Amino acid sequence: MRTTHIPFSFLFLLGGIVIQRVASAAEFNEVSPETVRGGLSRERFPVGFVFGTATSAYQVEGMAHKGGRGPSIWDVFVKIPGIVANNGTGDVAVDQYHRYKEDVDIMEKLNFDAYRFSISWSRIFPGGRGRVNWEGVAYYNRLINYMLKRGITPYANLYHYDLPEALEKKYNGLLSDKVVEDFASYADFCFKTFGDRVKNWMTFNEPRVVAALGYDNGFFAPGRCSKAYGNCTAGNSATEPYIVAHHLILAHAAAVQRYREKYQQKQKGRIGILLDFVWYEPLTQSKADNYAAQRARDFHVGWFIHPIVYGEYPKTIQNIVGDRLPKFTKEEVKIVKGSIDFVGINQYTTYYMYDPHLKKRKDLGYQQDWNCGFAYEKKGVPIGPRANSYWLYNVPWGMYKALMYIKERYGNPTVILSENGMDDPANLTMSKALNDTTRINFYKGYLTQLKKAADDGANVVGYFAWSLLDNFEWRLGYTARFGIVYVDYSNLKRYPKMSAYWFQQLLQRDRH
Repeated sequence: MRTTHIPFSFLFLLGGIVIQRVASAAEFNEVSPETVRGGLSRERFPVGFVFGTATSAYQVEGMAHKGGRGPSIWDVFVKIPGIVANNGTGDVAVDQYHRYKEDVDIMEKLNFDAYRFSISWSRIFPGGRGRVNWEGVAYYNRLINYMLKRGITPYANLYHYDLPEALEKKYNGLLSDKVVEDFASYADFCFKTFGDRVKNWMTFNEPRVVAALGYDNGFFAPGRCSKAYGNCTAGNSATEPYIVAHHLILAHAAAVQRYREKYQQKQKGRIGILLDFVWYEPLTQSKADNYAAQRARDFHVGWFIHPIVYGEYPKTIQNIVGDRLPKFTKEEVKIVKGSIDFVGINQYTTYYMYDPHLKKRKDLGYQQDWNCGFAYEKKGVPIGPRANSYWLYNVPWGMYKALMYIKERYGNPTVILSENGMDDPANLTMSKALNDTTRINFYKGYLTQLKKAADDGANVVGYFAWSLLDNFEWRLGYTARFGIVYVDYSNLKRYPKMSAYWFQQLLQRDRH
């Protein structure tokens, strides 16, 4: 899921509620489809446009210490007292490991085309390398095969925040260039094992979040930072985020090279990377605020997509970070440049940016390097309604601007809108949580802007709602619900929310 670079950003008795739920779903379907969908329908998107939902392994699978899986850095991180709300963990999560058939059936009934899931590296290689855990391989084979049986296309993501802890212990994980070869080998194994059926691959989810929240403010695993920027026992915010990002880009490129050289021609699939992108709008039309917004975009999405498209970091980053920024060799540039068949964009929200006119602090760090101020309102008017998470404002026009920015600045690559959604607090009554009209309005607004971008030439070919299920939401634990399907955490039963039925109607196929 989603986060921003700001430090992250957060059951009741069933009884007659279920009957009430069925009734409300029936009532929902009696409303004029055009009214419900807000002028949207599957047919109004480009031919072949893919609609799916998304989750990640640690957030939904469970079986964290079973089935032969080794621990990831998040299994260790969540055990630190006070790190996760109410001391939640992904040990059981929502138990998709055992309930995958039910979840895939739900997707199929809601008319979705595809499912973006992640593979847990340490479920395949408990030690990060070497010995294969065939029990874990069997699980992903069952999941993939059942998806195909039900007509759901698998979109497999190889890394969603969950580095094997064994590699963290062995060589400091992402801080070592050894991770490049180990990730490429893990990816190679997945291509070889699942690639006869999986035709859509993603290397990393939100590498910026991995580098920034893991190594600049220590908000995510492995929790490293300079003392000035967080409560960490080790780290260097001035250098480590850039080292980690560099290794992530090289690991991505190495995996893509393996796929293209060994598997792509025969398997006929495609491979990309998933980047988070908050749209940054200048607070005023001043030159200083415009520069601040552009710095923010360069340090955010440009940090990764610029090297992948152009073979170098944005000049903004090069000039500000200087000698702290690693450099690509000529050979690495050849591998990195052009290493995507598509780019996934995770887009949730928009902020105003301004130039704070601050002198540089002596404590250097990635976020500090931006030298930007954040604003969430202008002249007393909020940028948009806020969801449960304090970082998440509903700003649909930001989706349009983000997609057009990628189109215009990066050569109009094939784009999959790989995450988009909003959360409600977990303490709503079940009936209120199921009647999620706010979420429907959120999706309606963002999909309208996505369609506008596609109509205006952005090469966007798919959309994935975050998330299929309420699940483990990292530092927020189980206190935030992003799902279109409600999960009762007392028994893990699934109940589609009103937003799920909205998608079901939106995605109906024209029978004529």
